[in-house]
Amino acid sequence: MENTENRMGTARMSTLMLKISIPIICSMMMQALYNIVDSLFVARMPDAPGIAHTGEIAVNALTLAFPIQMLFVAFGIGTGVGVGAMLSRELGQKKMEAVARVAGNGITLSLIMSAIFFLFGLFGIDPYLHTQTDDPNVLSMGHTYLTICTLLCFGNVMYGIFEKLLQATGRSLLSTIAMISGALTNIILDPIMIYGLLGFPALGIAGAAWATVIGQMVSLAISMVFHYTKNKEVKSGLSYMRLKPSTVRGIFSIGISAIVMQALMSFMTYGVNIIFARVSQNAVTAYGIFYKIQQFIFFAGFGIRDAITPVISYNYGAGSRKRVREGEKWGILYTIVVMLIGTALLQLCAAPLTGLFGLRAETETLCMRAMHIVSLGFVFAGVNISAQGIFQALQTGNSSLAVSLLRLLIIPLPLAFVFTLTGNPEYMIWWAFPIGEAVAAAAAVCLLIRINRLRLKKN
Repeated sequence: MENTENRMGTARMSTLMLKISIPIICSMMMQALYNIVDSLFVARMPDAPGIAHTGEIAVNALTLAFPIQMLFVAFGIGTGVGVGAMLSRELGQKKMEAVARVAGNGITLSLIMSAIFFLFGLFGIDPYLHTQTDDPNVLSMGHTYLTICTLLCFGNVMYGIFEKLLQATGRSLLSTIAMISGALTNIILDPIMIYGLLGFPALGIAGAAWATVIGQMVSLAISMVFHYTKNKEVKSGLSYMRLKPSTVRGIFSIGISAIVMQALMSFMTYGVNIIFARVSQNAVTAYGIFYKIQQFIFFAGFGIRDAITPVISYNYGAGSRKRVREGEKWGILYTIVVMLIGTALLQLCAAPLTGLFGLRAETETLCMRAMHIVSLGFVFAGVNISAQGIFQALQTGNSSLAVSLLRLLIIPLPLAFVFTLTGNPEYMIWWAFPIGEAVAAAAAVCLLIRINRLRLKKN
């Protein structure tokens, strides 16, 4: 524990932020990669009898199912952010009983959330899908995929807690190993279970779902082993899992903004699916594929954000305002650099990336257009993402929520709807996203200046 404390509290900030964020970035980009691989293998499914372009229809089904999967991530990772930030602060103050309660209560909360999603899997899937499409093939595939992923979502939800427990104690490399192991499992199983290789039956879209949940269970199992064997400073036991109202309030006072932020991404995707359907189903499919590719860039930014939060939270708890300011500076800088690299990648490689999916010409054109236009807002997204990590660390969740609302709902969805009414909606709809990021970035900078003035007075 001493080495971890010394590193979080005394290491050179520019180096510390990189050392903690790089394993997290690798972990999250691997997660994004297997989301892309899922769609890639599904897009190349052979046509079923009587169903032309089966693979593209299946991608459409995945796109409609994706908002629910994002909710799993929202509650798992969002609660984990609260657990991790609170645990880091308690470690900084050397309150070891409080540390154990935070960890135990976080695990209990993940079990409760998994049970709630299980009930949705039993009763809510069909009504949800019918709000987005009436296509019987899409509905059937979406039901199959989402049922498996929802009933067995505990691997997804619970991993979010154990990942943050490892990251909060400075063991982000171990959480990366767990994530990569699950991602590789998913990638290996995808073609085997979708196409029926090595003696397995060809399960189609159901195979993609089974590969996903098995990969998530592998990540959960490995992260649990690491937590209980390596996090010696975090005591465990059933008594710590008993929910304590003050601990739960503390977790959610920090984590609610992260939950809402992630959930808003789900609501945005759901809203975009409905709005883009006014243009064409090809636009919905193109958005689904673009979103998976975009995640590869955004998850790198999220990795830095998830390093910003525990580092700043630790030093804020320890009373080192100077180090908090250094953490802000380097966190914002690194996030913007990553997003600029992502912009260059999508501008230069839109055609080959889209070509991997074997789409129809119209859908492929829409997907490339999305990459060229939406990526212009990535630098503003970098400001927003890093600022939200700072807001969470400084316990100003309302500011993070305000930025999330602006960039994900208040600006892009109404704009996208208005753009569907223009004479060239297949071009205009994509501009809603960079405009939303730019407006939100301006607000994030103003909020950050105000919060620093109020909270970070000179020592």
